[in-house]
Amino acid sequence: MGAFSRQEFFQELAHGCLLPTAQQGLEQVWQLLVICLLCRLLWMFGLPSCVKHLSTVAGGFYTLYLFFELHMIWVVLLSLLCYLILFLCRHSSIRGTFLSITVLIYLLLGELHMMDTTTWHKMRGSQMVVAMKAISLAFDLDRGVVTSVPSPIEFMGYIYFVGTVIFGPWISFNSYKEALQGRKLSFSWLLKVSITWVKSQICLVISNCVAPYLFPYFIPVYGDKLLRSKKRRKIRGSVARWLLAYENAVSFHFSNYFVGYLSETTTTLAGAGFTEEKDNLKWDMTVAKPLNVELPRSMVEVVTSWNQPMSRFLHTYVFKSALKFGTFSAILVTYTASALLHGLSFHLGAVLISLGFITYIEHVLRKRLATIFNACILSKKCRPNCTHLNKKALWVYMINTAFSALAILHLTYLGSVFNSSVDYMDEDEDDVTHHTIQKWSELSWTSHWLTFGCWVLYRLIL
Repeated sequence: MGAFSRQEFFQELAHGCLLPTAQQGLEQVWQLLVICLLCRLLWMFGLPSCVKHLSTVAGGFYTLYLFFELHMIWVVLLSLLCYLILFLCRHSSIRGTFLSITVLIYLLLGELHMMDTTTWHKMRGSQMVVAMKAISLAFDLDRGVVTSVPSPIEFMGYIYFVGTVIFGPWISFNSYKEALQGRKLSFSWLLKVSITWVKSQICLVISNCVAPYLFPYFIPVYGDKLLRSKKRRKIRGSVARWLLAYENAVSFHFSNYFVGYLSETTTTLAGAGFTEEKDNLKWDMTVAKPLNVELPRSMVEVVTSWNQPMSRFLHTYVFKSALKFGTFSAILVTYTASALLHGLSFHLGAVLISLGFITYIEHVLRKRLATIFNACILSKKCRPNCTHLNKKALWVYMINTAFSALAILHLTYLGSVFNSSVDYMDEDEDDVTHHTIQKWSELSWTSHWLTFGCWVLYRLIL
């Protein structure tokens, strides 16, 4: 679609991209949606708990086979290994740490030696979900949140819960047990499923059909200059390079929102993802907050809004465990753990480690500036009853706006390394490394230099 004029592009957009994208999205997941609904209906009956566990295990196994075929055995082996470790260490008080190390070793060995990288990366999402569930359960056992090691069928029911086994998100063991009780069908539940499904499809369409052509067609900044095929769109100006980087970043962002909303759909459809206060049941699971990412207050807000369940997991089980080594060390350990869970991919690792430095330096700099100016310019929005004297002054808004603009620049810079060509480089990590360095070199390493400058400013005013 890159060789059309603007008029031809919009004429071809509907049947050339929008409809095929939505159709393919439905074709790939309709069976998963049906199985989630069947489990939800089955759990409403007064069946024994073991039958409910077995039903979601069967559903989880079937969906794993649908998506990964016989390669699903590697996910099964990981779950069996996790339960073996939990059982053998049932009298230990460091099950969380030991299981975390074991899981990371398994994931690294699997990627390096057990099978080809491309196939392994296709299962990366399910591997991450299994790993996070097992690790969180181990830490909850250590902390007394879960009183005893679950039976094998309980553990497998939790791990293979059909609503989360493919697209996530992470849920705690106690959340799974609450979902097992089988809440009644309600209009709010149906509305939540419907809205998140529609949002997921909209995000998929934006990622595939809008973001890659944002500036040539939808916002024609350069008029006809950018109306070229991909190979001929190499306009030399730095502004054009940043616009193309922004296109890549937005496309990557909305692919993440698609998975986030789809995971909300499957989890809610299967009967989880709610909070209950007295008799008030709310189907309020939130995975991603797109507005907080696209129009952020800070990079700290971005990383917590990108995937909220994973952010809670990392904060609860990694950051808090590593906080005894100091805040900065805990942040680095957290982002390193996230990078290892995502797999041995240079561009992912480079982005996540860079995020660790960016968020920490931004946090301490804005904290120091807030103290000096006695103003609401922290990384996170202040509460209405905060003690700062300057809350709504024009210069306060200007400072916060400047940091928001800086966050958007960071997102554009970091997201520039994610595009469709990287998916075909998985087997050759050298190509991925070269691609990442090339993209950031084209943008003059701007984000890293700005982060260094913020650190220097922080040290000067400390």
